[in-house]
Amino acid sequence: MDSIRDLACIVGIGHTEYSKDSGRSELKLACEAIQAALDDAGLRATDVDGISKYTMDNNDPVEIARCLGIPHLRFFSEVAYGGGGGPMGTIMQAAMAVATGQAKAVIAFRAMNERSGRGTARFGQAAASAGAGGPSSYVAPFGLFSPAQMVAMAARQHMHRYGTQSSDFAEIALTCRHHANMNPDAVMYGRELTLDDHQSSRMISTPLRLYDCCLETDGGAAVIVTTPERGRALRQPPIMIAAGGLGGGSWNHRFMVRDLDAGESEATIIAKRLFNDAGIRHEDIDVLFIYDHFTPLVLMALEEYGFCKRGESKDFIAGGRLRWPDGDLPMNTSGGNLSEGYIHGMQNTIEAVRQLRGVARCQVEDANYAFVSAGNAVPTSAMILRRDS
Repeated sequence: MDSIRDLACIVGIGHTEYSKDSGRSELKLACEAIQAALDDAGLRATDVDGISKYTMDNNDPVEIARCLGIPHLRFFSEVAYGGGGGPMGTIMQAAMAVATGQAKAVIAFRAMNERSGRGTARFGQAAASAGAGGPSSYVAPFGLFSPAQMVAMAARQHMHRYGTQSSDFAEIALTCRHHANMNPDAVMYGRELTLDDHQSSRMISTPLRLYDCCLETDGGAAVIVTTPERGRALRQPPIMIAAGGLGGGSWNHRFMVRDLDAGESEATIIAKRLFNDAGIRHEDIDVLFIYDHFTPLVLMALEEYGFCKRGESKDFIAGGRLRWPDGDLPMNTSGGNLSEGYIHGMQNTIEAVRQLRGVARCQVEDANYAFVSAGNAVPTSAMILRRDS
């Protein structure tokens, strides 16, 4: 096959609450989210024969199968690079498994106690070891430890080259908070954010302020993938996977800095085929889900995925263009990583499915196509979903 187009679909979605302290294990979070997705699809655990997970997820697929009562697994896989490879990569592996007959129904999930650290090493936390190995040995001695510090360097380069301002970053944060304030499931529900709030918030790593950085959250989220033939016989209308893929650049993702004039990046590698495989243009996208781990990287993703030219994202988002209901291209309509909850992007896919089902709280009228991307500052993944015709 040349493309995965319409050979697989998402039929079930589920998630736990998003919180600062779940009070339970990551295994329990995973099972709760998966069971919710099964109930949503009208499936039983015995109907599932595959599991796809993020490599850094601490849960074991066989243990999940045992706890849920899945009798046997014919397919299991892992996808590296966390919020880059995982969000769409797990779903694409599930899609390839059902499209090629390796499995009938596959769960893709992420569960973590990122905020409370309950049983989990905190991702991005500075190591307490005596030394640093590999590429880190060149930067750790000088204090470069966290993703925020690395993204700050990329953000500063974008500001220098294109005249991007902190207020442009703020527009992303305010857009996500605007949507979260209409979503009772969001961590930041009921907590208004203004431009003044953003600009006066404490500096995390210049030029990144507090509200330029995503939440740290406990929770779990899951989707179920099967073939369209099976999906059309289930409880929910199937949401078709029109295109998807993974992309990796040749640069060192630990530094999250590259020449912005370079012709290719991890995102442009995917973008070359994504829209062609789906048989649509950028103008056909009704609702956007851009992985918002840090606000500057949303601007860069819009450029690299081809929604606008490099350096033009600040103008592209101006005037509330990304905000529902008045903007013509609403983005992250449940609040995203910045204001709903941070489950390594899996929650954005869940909201994309809701949009295409027509049941989202910030529902885009007649939404037919959704673009969903993962973090674009690491080897990344993206996909296009569409409503079944």
